[in-house]
Amino acid sequence: MLLIIPNVLDAARLQEVQGLLRHADFLDGKLSAGKEAQPVKHNQELSANSPQRRRLDALVMSALVQHPQYQMAVLPLRVASAFYVRYQTGMGYGFHIDDPVMGPMSGRYRSDVSTTIFLNEPEDYQGGELVIRNSFGEQALKAPAGSAVLYPSNTWHQVTPVTQGERLVAVTWAQSLVKSAEQRELLYQLAQTREGLLMKMPASAELAQLSTAYSNLVRMWSEV
Repeated sequence: MLLIIPNVLDAARLQEVQGLLRHADFLDGKLSAGKEAQPVKHNQELSANSPQRRRLDALVMSALVQHPQYQMAVLPLRVASAFYVRYQTGMGYGFHIDDPVMGPMSGRYRSDVSTTIFLNEPEDYQGGELVIRNSFGEQALKAPAGSAVLYPSNTWHQVTPVTQGERLVAVTWAQSLVKSAEQRELLYQLAQTREGLLMKMPASAELAQLSTAYSNLVRMWSEV
């Protein structure tokens, strides 16, 4: 499932995030790439020891993991620390697939859902589209600042070269309670329908039946 969640970050958060990144130290993104990704990865990433990281996570990651659409779509069990990434003129990231298992040996997790959070406006740079390849072809995305794009981690994707300006994003991965992408999509559709019924028919028998079915499917499919 490919999902765009608008307004994950509001204008105030974005302004502070952009200010923090403006004065941050970035390293060659190849340092965190695997052998297959290194030849096609041309970007810069915030240093792991950056003094700005803690505040950035408080602004960006807290907003993401608490967002109801993210919770409904991902059903997160483990969420990775974000990579704060900068693409300047000439930089891009060729087609690649995310590693199936990530993290240090003391905290390994399976990558089920990849998320890109756009930290500046599409008008700030030329090129730099996130291109996701699936069974229906390729879809190119440049979402407004503050938006998050969610997609299965087993899909091939790239960032086209930036030809002008600067592209700023945060990237993270999650292991879901539900391993199957198809099952997660069904649960997301049910969760959305349940939310609608909660607004319109909060005491209805239909809502009770739907909530029961949703809860039992999560219980059936959950790996916890």
